[in-house]
Amino acid sequence: VRGKTIGSDATWTLGPTPHYKPVNGAPIQAASWNFNAPDTPPSHYRLPTREVPAVSMQRNPRGLLVDFGRETTGFVKLKNLQGTGKVVLYYGESLEEAQATDACETLDRYSVHSAGDFTATNSRAMRYVNIQLDEGMSVDDVSLMYEYLPLTQRGSFRSSDEELNRIWDVSLRSLQLNTREFFIDGVKRDHWLWSGDALQAYLMNYYSFFDGDAVKRTAWALRGADPVDMHINTILDYSLYWFIGIQDYYRYTGDEAFVRSIYPRMVSLMDFVLARRNADGMLEGLPGDWVFVDWAKMPTDGELTVIQLLFARSLEAMADSATLVHDEPHALRYRQLAQELKARIMQTFWDPQRQAFIHRRKDGKLDTLVTRHPNMFALLFGYLDPAQREAVKRSVLLNGQIPEITTPYMRFYELAALAESGQQAYVTGQIKDYWGGMLRAGATCFWEQYDPKQQGVERYAMYGKAFGMSLCHAWGASPLYLLGRYYLGVQPTQPGYASYVVEPNLGGLQWIEGKVPTPRGDIAVSMSVNEIKVSAPGGQGVLRFTSAVAPHSSMGVPRQISPGHYELSLEAGKSYLVGYVQPSAQLGRD
Repeated sequence: VRGKTIGSDATWTLGPTPHYKPVNGAPIQAASWNFNAPDTPPSHYRLPTREVPAVSMQRNPRGLLVDFGRETTGFVKLKNLQGTGKVVLYYGESLEEAQATDACETLDRYSVHSAGDFTATNSRAMRYVNIQLDEGMSVDDVSLMYEYLPLTQRGSFRSSDEELNRIWDVSLRSLQLNTREFFIDGVKRDHWLWSGDALQAYLMNYYSFFDGDAVKRTAWALRGADPVDMHINTILDYSLYWFIGIQDYYRYTGDEAFVRSIYPRMVSLMDFVLARRNADGMLEGLPGDWVFVDWAKMPTDGELTVIQLLFARSLEAMADSATLVHDEPHALRYRQLAQELKARIMQTFWDPQRQAFIHRRKDGKLDTLVTRHPNMFALLFGYLDPAQREAVKRSVLLNGQIPEITTPYMRFYELAALAESGQQAYVTGQIKDYWGGMLRAGATCFWEQYDPKQQGVERYAMYGKAFGMSLCHAWGASPLYLLGRYYLGVQPTQPGYASYVVEPNLGGLQWIEGKVPTPRGDIAVSMSVNEIKVSAPGGQGVLRFTSAVAPHSSMGVPRQISPGHYELSLEAGKSYLVGYVQPSAQLGRD
């Protein structure tokens, strides 16, 4: 607010009103951003653009086919357009889509009445554009006004494997194109905010751009206003992911003010979720709910084990947030509900004979189908004891008889669970096979779905449409997270990296190096088969590694915590060089 007598800013707080009752009686901080003057309303907001040339153009009697070299987004610009008449732009993420004038997903028709430069009014996703002109019209050249959110790349990754390096680069490009006013799912379609997609984009962002504002904007937009009368995106599991995303944001950024401001919306959404439990305290799809989980072919009605696991995790996220804002009654309630639910999950769905979680219960009857989804989430969430972790890894995650996952969306969690259990060398092969397979198929960004068995133009079909699949999907960029979190091995152990751990893992490579951004500066890590280097910007860090002999360090003394396992304290502003000998049993594996 800007007026003669009132000027609001970020120091203002909101207290009780007839329409707002603070959950724990404390006022919350008012929002403040850059829409603070009459000449800069939200409706005038625009992303910046810059002109980029076409890589190649192929002319024909009625127009030209333009290639921008890789997936991009923006406004097509026709230079020195002569003649008057109709211009039709057929866009394609693939060459086949741009040439399929009767089946491409996006196109624009314009009537042009004057000569000169002409810029399309719609921002579109494309690599190719097939430009058709009325007779008598001509164009000298074509470029693109590339539209983007200004981002600073802070994270990096390089290794001894050039294909893996290219996978990281293309992952970065995929996330960058889908980071706009919000984290969207894909630049062609749906160009929308989906909570499950966003949760993964947040994590990728923490290891690349570390743009906290984009996370906050997306979280607010997904949540919407009270009262709550449906799940986020109408999807049961997407409401649960939203709570987990808030917990992750605080862990990586330490931004307490944001949690305080959004906490009332967390409570009202959780009230809605709790009111939809069944008599056993579990969640299942009710009329109007979409239980998504994944595009995999599997039953999604009844009490799904994976949904109950996500529900338990979201209750823990609520308990942590309630503790942060000193809402102790809610904190106690949420934590108790989480503990009771986890016990019920184990009692109901854990199959001691097969040493794995079964898929679901419906109408009181257990469905003994075993899928990867609940098992990998239970491992990631730390809900398994050491014996169960090993059993799940062996009987499910490394078991070729369990139906495979074919979307990057769920491969994110599958490979994270495998890396969490020390299978980085296996994960390296999976990344090279799956994401490398997309590159070998001509990808310049990563796709919404990839099935190596599909060939040619059939790879682009989805939703009953010939070119329905997105070839630039945010959830395809998961190597950003996997390589930063489980290879460079950096993660916060206290909010905002007040303390953190660096646990690098070669994953079968000869060397790795990179940077992980934090609120206190970038943590630089490099590792080869006989030495580790770490630069610590701030916070209290710990380096963890294995060595077959007593290691030596340029600073500090590594301490042995168990046979072959060592720790070294990292002081802010210091750089460390550690010499070690990798245990022979781990060469080629870790």
